Parts: sequence; C-alpha cells; structure tokens
Amino acid sequence: MAKFESSIKQIPYAVEDVYRNLSDLRNLERVRDRVPEDKIQDFQFDADSVSVNVSPVGNIRLRICDREENRCVKFETEQSPMPFNLWIQVLPVSATASKMRVTVKADIPFMLKGMVSGPLQDGVEKIADALALVPYV
Repeated sequence: MAKFESSIKQIPYAVEDVYRNLSDLRNLERVRDRVPEDKIQDFQFDADSVSVNVSPVGNIRLRICDREENRCVKFETEQSPMPFNLWIQVLPVSATASKMRVTVKADIPFMLKGMVSGPLQDGVEKIADALALVPYV
C-alpha cells in the first residue's frame, strides 16, 4: 500500500463544526458551485457517499466507513479504477480553530506506481486545500 499525505491545513473553525460538516456529505451542496466542471462531472452525494466522474480517471464512488467524533472521517472506495482509502483527520488548535490532514492509502500495482504517485500526491493536496477553504458554519 502506498501512502499519500497532505500538508497540515489550518482552519479557522472549531473542530466540532468541521467534523459535523465533513461527517455528513449532504453538506457538499454548499460547495457544489466550486467544483470545476471541466475536471469533475456527475457530482452526486448523499449523507454517507459521494460519486464523481473524474477525467481521465473515470467513475469514483466513496462511502464513509468510519466516523470518530471530532477526530476523523474515513472513506473506502466502492467504485474506482484503483482501490484506495481516504481519511480526513481534524484536531483542535483552540476553541475556534482546528487543523486538518488528508491521507490516502492506495493499492497501486508496481508497474503504475511511478506514473500515478505524483498525480495522487497532488490530488491529495488539492483536496486538503479545498477543504480548508470551506465555510464550516
């Protein structure tokens, strides 16, 4: 398994607010207009899952498999060209601020590792950047 981690992102919201929003994927409705339509199509979600069509990767569907209150939301793939798990970890910094890190563990075939490692690391960092900009109110 290959592991990819984002840098730690500072978020100006309490950890309870961040966790509450991340653990219910229906809250993605508030950021739907920020999704780049040239890169992501068929963006759909419910409380526990999200699916997108990412060019040139294809259809990806993730489901929340574990929630640790005010700490972590874990996802697993239900549909993907390559199986992977994704974690969004949040920790309090103060009563009104928190920090976040996104981690992906992927089962990458040896022959593809050199080709996909860079784009995967970049994607993990972009996910973390986008999540750091969400208004968690």
